[in-house]
Amino acid sequence: MTTIYILVFGFGAIIGSFLNVVVDRWNTGRGLGGRSKCDATGKTLKWFELVPIFSYLALHGKSRHSKTKLSIQYPLVEISTGLVFLLIFQKFWPVIFRFPPAFVLSTLFYCAVFSILILIFVYDWKHKIIPDHFSMAFGALALFSVLAFQPTLGNILAGPIVALPLLLLWAVSKGKWLGFGDVKYALGMGWFLGVSMGFAALLLSFWIGAVVGIFIIISKKAKNTQIPFAPFLVLATFLSFLYNIDMQSISNFFKFFL
Repeated sequence: MTTIYILVFGFGAIIGSFLNVVVDRWNTGRGLGGRSKCDATGKTLKWFELVPIFSYLALHGKSRHSKTKLSIQYPLVEISTGLVFLLIFQKFWPVIFRFPPAFVLSTLFYCAVFSILILIFVYDWKHKIIPDHFSMAFGALALFSVLAFQPTLGNILAGPIVALPLLLLWAVSKGKWLGFGDVKYALGMGWFLGVSMGFAALLLSFWIGAVVGIFIIISKKAKNTQIPFAPFLVLATFLSFLYNIDMQSISNFFKFFL
């Protein structure tokens, strides 16, 4: 199993390397094809400069051409994507003994979904905006899974129901508390998780965002620091999906301490 885990993690790291390319080139006028180049000198990077994780470590986090410091984003996204793929693989591993095709399709589907969510996480953290193409891709995959496997009225309405609280916050604050991109993300989140897990993810995102936000504001010593919300939504989505956290789970958690 160790070899399989390494291969799954490695595949995820490779996808993570591609996600870095998408984040860096999106809305810049540069296509996603073609070899990567050094930002400072414009020189085409060699293959050994593009090996996920290892190239960053071997180059000591600096460009081989300009010696400028490389963003920590690159290895973090590669490592994170590898870990996400590995956790998804482990979640569905028991299915392989009952129905192997279902294991393969489920693993590939959810790896594709969370690749998009990693894009949303990184892009929103970096640029404070969620590109419509990303949220639409997530929403389309989430709605497809509902229509293909559980096309009940409740599951179809789960998207708008989960998105409604954020829509109200956006409307009341006139976009000051959160962006409309977060509302569109929540639409896909509702379809993806369902109502109970979707609302649990909303609560988790607010709690995580509050804790992280306090630390960021304190560390930067600034009251007007703009903190994107989508990364917390993505993290909460993954936690709810991975550990099946729903409103009943949260209720049981509080009952345990009361």
